[in-house]
Amino acid sequence: MKANCWMGKKRVEVQDVPDPKLLSPRDAIIRVTSTAICGSDLHLYNGFVPSMEKGDILGHEFMGEVVEVGKGVSNLQVGDRVVVPFPIACGNCGACEAGATSLCENSNPNAWAAEKMWGHSPCGIFGYSHLLGGYAGGQAEYVRVPFADVGPLKVPSHLTDEQVLFLSDILPTGYMGAEMCDIKPGAVVAVWGAGPVGLFAMASARLLGAERIIAIDRYEERLRRAYEGAGATDTINYEKTDVYSMLQGMTGGRGPDACIDAVGLEAHSSGPMYALDRAKQSVMLESDRPIALREAIRCCGNGGTISVIGVYGGFIDHFPMGAIVNRSLTIKSGQCHVHRYMRPLLERIERGELDPRFVITHTLPLSEAAAGYDLFLNNRDGCEKVVLKAA
Repeated sequence: MKANCWMGKKRVEVQDVPDPKLLSPRDAIIRVTSTAICGSDLHLYNGFVPSMEKGDILGHEFMGEVVEVGKGVSNLQVGDRVVVPFPIACGNCGACEAGATSLCENSNPNAWAAEKMWGHSPCGIFGYSHLLGGYAGGQAEYVRVPFADVGPLKVPSHLTDEQVLFLSDILPTGYMGAEMCDIKPGAVVAVWGAGPVGLFAMASARLLGAERIIAIDRYEERLRRAYEGAGATDTINYEKTDVYSMLQGMTGGRGPDACIDAVGLEAHSSGPMYALDRAKQSVMLESDRPIALREAIRCCGNGGTISVIGVYGGFIDHFPMGAIVNRSLTIKSGQCHVHRYMRPLLERIERGELDPRFVITHTLPLSEAAAGYDLFLNNRDGCEKVVLKAA
């Protein structure tokens, strides 16, 4: 089969690789119809996530048709059309039973490595380094899906791939980011990053009752999409104005009630801290650039919530712990517990409350995956989200 493989920093290639096989009675094989390039895939592409190996198959946002099931999978049949959540979850451990599927205790066979870095291991993830299991990803023609009796969600035939594909990751992630803000009527929510996850966080904040949603980014086309498609009421281009001053003015000096960091470890800025973070990254004194996170903490109103859904992998410097303690701020974060949100969000899509298609700007065949990564990374041609067609 064909699959998009990581071949080194800033290099991917679609190659011929062996077809996947059932390895457990709880496995299924999925023929991929649509997959996507996620912003967190760019962290792999740019070389910021350790333990990648040449030839690893990328991709954790995918859907398709069931072509084979193990003996232990009774909920799926050959021919079913499914979306697959990016966290691999057993469904039986304490974390899974609590609905915290991204913390599954049984799905990461390399848990020892994650424990050395983070203290405890999260779940295994499709196509996201050997630190998180070394599982083959979904930017391929076929994928082996472990624990298929608890993971894939069957989707109705009247909905297109484009309407449901993002249930695999970015739509639930954006929704969880807004949900963690504990939004009350009249709330002001500021979102750093108008990429796909940020846009879905804005749309979700609107659904959850926020009165004012402020989008912060540097690309005008993304800010336009935030206003026209995601329900943002205000936009700020951080390269043209001071974000803190603007937010102070917009909120009568109080700051937003909640701030969402949908950027993560590769944040940009034009200030001196950006240069310092880049320098520290280059000599491995710091693994992540927490520019958006620092700014969100500074800007958030007293007693407010910082919701962190941008990906961070390691260590950061100059973390403003004093602001958190002295101003009673709350930080909530996490890889999304996708299984918990898939069906409720599918129902919202069916009722017409959400239409995730507005984030898609480019659709390419799987064979052009390398071009898709270049488009997305460099924001060429107004790229917001790339969908790859594997079938």
